[in-house]
Amino acid sequence: MSDEKLLAGKKVLIVDDEPDVLETIEDLLPMCEVTTATRFEEARELMETRHFDLAILDIMGVSGYDLLELANQRNMTAVMLTAHAVSAENVVRSFESGAASYIPKEKMADITIFLTDILEAREQGKHPWWRWYDRLSGFCDRTFGSRWKEDHKDFIDKIPFY
Repeated sequence: MSDEKLLAGKKVLIVDDEPDVLETIEDLLPMCEVTTATRFEEARELMETRHFDLAILDIMGVSGYDLLELANQRNMTAVMLTAHAVSAENVVRSFESGAASYIPKEKMADITIFLTDILEAREQGKHPWWRWYDRLSGFCDRTFGSRWKEDHKDFIDKIPFY
């Protein structure tokens, strides 16, 4: 199924303290009903009062992990997006904290691919990270160095490859 079809009409909350990031992602998701927030408090209120199919949460600047915890409590699918917290440790923390994916802002142009992977996984009863490694292992190798997989073997062993 095409990215546009699967994402059509989905209610998406994007939380980032950088207005240009919000605008860029909103432009990449014209098929979705997008709501944006630039502050933690604003995002928390939206999450507590409205339903969203997906939440895209910046890690830095808006207390993304606190928002992830709230998203999990509300059974909201959340994705962590970051430029400044690009590290193997944050990949692992995102996975272990229940995020449906971890996306470096450098890969933001591919947001529809990542979100479609998550929605397809949900439809097929698969883990939301089922394609994450295929999509980002090369980026992680270049960014974190060749030892990152060895240093985080427990995480690598938990990634579903089906």
